[in-house]
Amino acid sequence: MKKKLLLNSELSYVIARLGHMQTLVVADAGLPVPLGPQRIDLALTKGVPGAVETLRVILDEMQVEKVILAEEVQARNPEFLQAVQALLPGVAIQFMPHSSFKECTAGATAVVRTGEFAPYANVILVAGVVF
Repeated sequence: MKKKLLLNSELSYVIARLGHMQTLVVADAGLPVPLGPQRIDLALTKGVPGAVETLRVILDEMQVEKVILAEEVQARNPEFLQAVQALLPGVAIQFMPHSSFKECTAGATAVVRTGEFAPYANVILVAGVVF
């Protein structure tokens, strides 16, 4: 049995396959998932699992070089922004309009759909390297 926090086999496999600069999206329940990326649907019910909770577990296994957030998160969900900053101290954050953010998700390796019901609780994680 796997010893680390991340037990979801699909998600663990996707993270293991990521190369430098490839992306993984952690999405709230409402973000549209484009047809290209693999869809990993973790949503069980409203708020379960939450985006921050999911992000915390993913970060236990994934090296992140940069994150991308919708600029609307700054005014509409500052709690999520603060949580992302706390989980990824020193990691560069790029902001873009939500419409552009949604377009960027089409190039992701996978989109992880959570049960999060807060607005703009979406993040694109850009894979880094550990060396």
